[in-house]
Amino acid sequence: MRLPAPLHVVNEGIAFLLELAALACLAWWGWHSAENIALRLVLAIAAPVAAAVAWGLFASPKATFTLPPAGVLAAKALVFGAAVAALWAVEHPTWALVFGIVAVVNTGLAALDSQAAMHR
Repeated sequence: MRLPAPLHVVNEGIAFLLELAALACLAWWGWHSAENIALRLVLAIAAPVAAAVAWGLFASPKATFTLPPAGVLAAKALVFGAAVAALWAVEHPTWALVFGIVAVVNTGLAALDSQAAMHR
């Protein structure tokens, strides 16, 4: 299913916002995961950095390693799933559910759109 151009642009914009939100969720989780201020800082920085590195290596359009579509989806699922778990851990289950649903719909539409583009 090829998305109309305006919807493609909107979906890509939402994807970018989801990626940024995932990093913010992981930082939030890191900050709330420890009592010690030094450990809080380490976790609040390390968790989103680890996700960003994984994304850059495997899921970004210019990824270091070219994976088949299923591999890219798995990498995205790992990062977005971690963000959902992070929101749940900081006691925001409703936001976790909303984030998860939006991420699944957005990623699904992007995958269908990309698959249709490859078969043209």
